[in-house]
Amino acid sequence: MTTTSEPAAAFEPVDSTMLRSVLGHFATGVIAITAIDPDTGKGAGLAANSFTSVSLDPPLVAFCVAHSSGSWPAVKRAEKFVINILAEDQEHVGRQLAVKGGDKFAGLDWSPSPNGAPILDNAVAWIEAQVDAEHVAGDHVIVVSRVNHLYADGRAPLLFHKGKYSRLLSE
Repeated sequence: MTTTSEPAAAFEPVDSTMLRSVLGHFATGVIAITAIDPDTGKGAGLAANSFTSVSLDPPLVAFCVAHSSGSWPAVKRAEKFVINILAEDQEHVGRQLAVKGGDKFAGLDWSPSPNGAPILDNAVAWIEAQVDAEHVAGDHVIVVSRVNHLYADGRAPLLFHKGKYSRLLSE
């Protein structure tokens, strides 16, 4: 029989700082969710790292957005949006879309998806989608999205690990 000793911190009450620190040990990809706000005709977007596949049939993916997001309402109004999986050299894009307010598309080049949402140039992959369901979960909403169109080119993605942007190690 093997025994392990648990660090004392594992038995402390969970707070948001501890939760963020522990969950930061799980590496995630970085996505940029983009759309054209129908009210203004301008690009709207946000960065996230909570993204997952949900179902192959029907084709569904999900991501989480904070209730405090000022960008999500504009993206949601557009009805069709693109989930851009950022490439390892697109840290600047992730940072730009993570900032609250301002022109999030300043200096970013993009092409329209089949339904007109912004596909960011040089993204590793993109998924055009629309909201299928939303589920309130604490301080976030889980957005389940139906996939309409998608593409990937096989390059390495940008990662987020322990609170920092990171890259895959090449073999």
